[in-house]
Amino acid sequence: MTRTAPAHAATTLDRIKHSLVGLRMPRALEVLDATVRRIEQGEIDGIAALDEILMEELTLRENRRVKTALLVARLTTIKTLAGFDFTFQPSLDRERIMALAELTFIDRAEVVHLLGPPGTGKSHLATALAVEAVKARRSVVFSTLAELIASLAKAERDGALRERIRYLSRASLLVVDEIGYLPVVPGGGNLFFQLVNARYEKGAMILTSNRGFAEWGEVFGDPVVATALLDRLLHHAVVIQIERASYRLRQHGDLIPEHVRSKALITPPPVPRRRGRPPKKATLDHIPG
Repeated sequence: MTRTAPAHAATTLDRIKHSLVGLRMPRALEVLDATVRRIEQGEIDGIAALDEILMEELTLRENRRVKTALLVARLTTIKTLAGFDFTFQPSLDRERIMALAELTFIDRAEVVHLLGPPGTGKSHLATALAVEAVKARRSVVFSTLAELIASLAKAERDGALRERIRYLSRASLLVVDEIGYLPVVPGGGNLFFQLVNARYEKGAMILTSNRGFAEWGEVFGDPVVATALLDRLLHHAVVIQIERASYRLRQHGDLIPEHVRSKALITPPPVPRRRGRPPKKATLDHIPG
């Protein structure tokens, strides 16, 4: 018995749906009927329809991949470069930040330092660059310094420090946020140094800090450890100093007492004079390696 055209079409469509289920292509299955109707109405041809269905499925899978990768990287709060207000921070070179978003610094295993007072957008920029890296299929780990040292200290107690450092060294990009915000526990500086030393010239990093390099001896409670850290972290480095006011306080500046404003809770203090032998022009350009 000869099948009618509608029955044949329906059977073929059923087979396609069955195949999409077997191939685990839920988005393609979801848009199939609407796409077939567009073909029947002459809006698109078969090749264009196939292209649209596959693009829908690919987009869904890519979104899922990025979402999972962001969770693995511990990027629970998502920031983007498009959402950063460069007009409020005129000391920042927008083109320089956008150049970092091309991620070539990751290929060169460089360290990006974002320095400035609290609330000036350091964490926003670090997070946004990390998100760009995730989208580009780079492995990323994001952590505050306090959380990072706590995890290393736990691994040391458990006899698993080497494995923990090895895991953190595998990431293409390690972002360490909030250096200088909380006191480093005794021995924490040495643990951080071991990680930095393991990644030295092998993996890129982004560091944010509200303290100048000259203050790192105080931050880590050990000038010797701080010097060793800076020796590696400034060898192949990009240092960006943000010298403007706080985002979080910009709408409430008139409510802050004058004596508080004078202590730079809104306006940052002058950059402290550096001691030791920091590389020349570290705040402006790539530091030659």
